[in-house]
Amino acid sequence: MPHILIVEDETIIRSALRRLLERNQYQVSEAGSVQEAQERFSIATFDLIVSDLRLPGAPGTELIKLGQGTPVLIMTSYASLRSAVDSMKMGAVDYIAKPFDHDEMLQAVARILRDRQNAPAAPVERSNAKAPAADKAAGTANANGEIDIIGSCAPMQDLYSKIRKVAPTDSNVLIQGESGTGKELVARALHNLSRRAKAPMISVNCAAIPETLIESELFGHEKGAFTGASAGRAGLVEAADGGTLFLDEIGELPLEAQARLLRVLQEGEIRRVGSVQSQKVDVRLIAATHRDLKNLAKVGQFREDLYYRLHVIALKLPALRERGADVNEIANAFLARQAARIGRNDLKFAHDAEQAIRHYSWPGNVRELENAVERAVILSESPEISADLLGIDIELGDLEDDDAFDTLPAIASQANAASHEPTEDLSLEDYFQHFVLEHQDHMTETELARKLGVSRKCLWERRQRLGIPRRKSGATSES
Repeated sequence: MPHILIVEDETIIRSALRRLLERNQYQVSEAGSVQEAQERFSIATFDLIVSDLRLPGAPGTELIKLGQGTPVLIMTSYASLRSAVDSMKMGAVDYIAKPFDHDEMLQAVARILRDRQNAPAAPVERSNAKAPAADKAAGTANANGEIDIIGSCAPMQDLYSKIRKVAPTDSNVLIQGESGTGKELVARALHNLSRRAKAPMISVNCAAIPETLIESELFGHEKGAFTGASAGRAGLVEAADGGTLFLDEIGELPLEAQARLLRVLQEGEIRRVGSVQSQKVDVRLIAATHRDLKNLAKVGQFREDLYYRLHVIALKLPALRERGADVNEIANAFLARQAARIGRNDLKFAHDAEQAIRHYSWPGNVRELENAVERAVILSESPEISADLLGIDIELGDLEDDDAFDTLPAIASQANAASHEPTEDLSLEDYFQHFVLEHQDHMTETELARKLGVSRKCLWERRQRLGIPRRKSGATSES
């Protein structure tokens, strides 16, 4: 069990973080300052140190030296984001911006521990943490030039080929895809396979930084440039000099910041807010969005000239529902990870769960899939995880292609054998009504739902919409 040290002077935050990590099967120790941590523990023996940047006495970055190689994850607010980037230059493995949610913290911790465990065989370059969900779905580019992303469907194979071709260049890249498909993961693969791999990759979620701060955070500012600017600061673009700047959700970037970014791409230089002088930077830009930038440009919400500058190379990430059997492979990887975390190596998906995973549309993509698997693992009381534990609804209306739902022929066959009536010409809606009316006298609601491959909630909703009353007596009565 990994042993994590939390160093945080805010008691409430420290206690909450401890409970979060302990609930996820981590051993946790805590301290309120660097000095207390030194007095109470042998710091170098921990697997990971999570520390606030600003502490009473010595700053959290002191733990980098004291840890003697132990990875240090720095916590900081957006007001001191620049300092967090400086801490990475000092050797912090990553930083996470406050306020963070539980999933964000757990993702960062799991990735750092995984990278540390795999480091001797396949070292991975480090970049800053943010709410990336898709990062959990697979790996990144390893030291052997391989792309460790789970999935072998045709669209993903095409994507791997493009990543290998594009990565060695300095061309700007625009990664497109729905939220949760793994856009940051692709950005990291591009960085780690490039000549810039030893330089920093700075990740910025443009939607997460307040509009009033985005320009100074990206491009820096001079002393007195605005109220509260008591000292000059370099921006994140400058921090990425020589490396890669990854701008996630670039469609949320304000127009004024877009103009400054265009100058970086055209002239290779930046000018801090409040400055009259420019300075050269060597930055490769990788941008990502789930929005249609071309249409945004047509309506004046995104600069057209910037769009064409970004659109040198476009990589399209398929949604999870478009990746066929990949979804089961990814789900099994999540299951193995969650099972190992709680020490239950006997867990596996039941057949109905495998079918549900394969045929659910996953609107939240990989993020939703991992949450569903984690929930199922926590709630499972037997080695086999059933479909209802996943907490998803399989709507018959979603199954437009009968071939895509291999349990439907079996269900139809069972109904046909029982009723001796043909079902081949029935629509899915008609079939649903036919099956429920035919079997509700001798099946419970749970059995009906299981046979139809839907949840009980979905069955109830379908009954309401189609006007099929539920029988109040006989086999359908359930306590």
